Parts: sequence; structure tokens; C-alpha cells
Amino acid sequence: MAAESPNDEILLDEIRKGDSSAFASLVRKHGRKYYGLAYRYMASREDAEDIVQTAFLKLWENPNVWDPGKNVRFTTWFYRIVVNLCLDRKKKRREVAIPESFEAGDENRNQERKVGESEEKRLLAEEIAALSSRQKAALILCFYEGLSHEDAAKTMNMSVKALQSLLMRAKTSLKRNMRRYL
Repeated sequence: MAAESPNDEILLDEIRKGDSSAFASLVRKHGRKYYGLAYRYMASREDAEDIVQTAFLKLWENPNVWDPGKNVRFTTWFYRIVVNLCLDRKKKRREVAIPESFEAGDENRNQERKVGESEEKRLLAEEIAALSSRQKAALILCFYEGLSHEDAAKTMNMSVKALQSLLMRAKTSLKRNMRRYL
């Protein structure tokens, strides 16, 4: 039976002592999750990799920045770090690159369905990208990352009611805008 990995607080205590293997364990434990968050937000592999690398590097350079005494889980706190880095990157570069997820190919009879699904996903990605940064962050944290409303609200430093309001406005806007394509 494989040994369970230490909890985040123990790993961070070891990182504070300069233990690079504890840092590597923390990155292995959470790296993929934060990469997914950054990728959904930025729609770019390179940007997502840079953002996650920057976030973990900042943690390595200053492991005391996370304070377990504030009763915020490391994962919730780190979501905020990654989201803020995404927002900063978006402010610096006002355009959004939406990746093309499908290229037309052979004469497959499922081709038309695939093109339709691909186009629908692309349009939805464009509409999500057009949301305000706070609405987009709330949507990504709750629906793509699966955070509870409470954790997402803590991540965004707001009340649960404010988060729910952002989600409602985001969903209303997406529904209204997607109707244009039907």
C-alpha cells in the first residue's frame, strides 16, 4: 500500500526549513490542478505554465507568505494567488487567444457533428473570455475547478452572496449571448 502524502501544512513547514523535496512534493500534489485553473482562465498552455511556475516560485522564495493561523486552507489561498497572476497577465495583454480545438479533416460521416460541437465550444469559450474578469473567475472556480461557493468566495476575497451574484450574472450573460448563435 502506497504511503499517503503529507498534508500541506506539514509540507510547508518543511519548505520553510529549505527542504526542496517537500517543495517538489507540494508541486506534484497540486501542480496539475493549478495548471488547469490557469489554462482555463488564459486559454494558453504557455501562459498557464508560466503562471503556475511563477506562483510556485514565489512560494519557494517566500514560504512564510502563507499563514496557517488565518484559518484559510493552503489550496484556497493558492487559488487566489494563481487567479491574481492570471488577472495581472490579462491586464498586461488585453487580447484573448482562443485555441482552435478542431481542424477539418477526412470525409468522416461524424465530421459535421464534430464541427458543430467544436464550433459550439469555441463560441462558448469566446463568450466566457468576454465576461468581466470577476465573473470569469467565479465561473472558472465554481464550475471548472469544482470549488464550493464558500471556498471560491474566500479565494476571491468576497462574501458568498457576492459570489453567487457574480455567477448569476455570468450565467445570464452567457445564456443571452449564446442564443445569438442558435
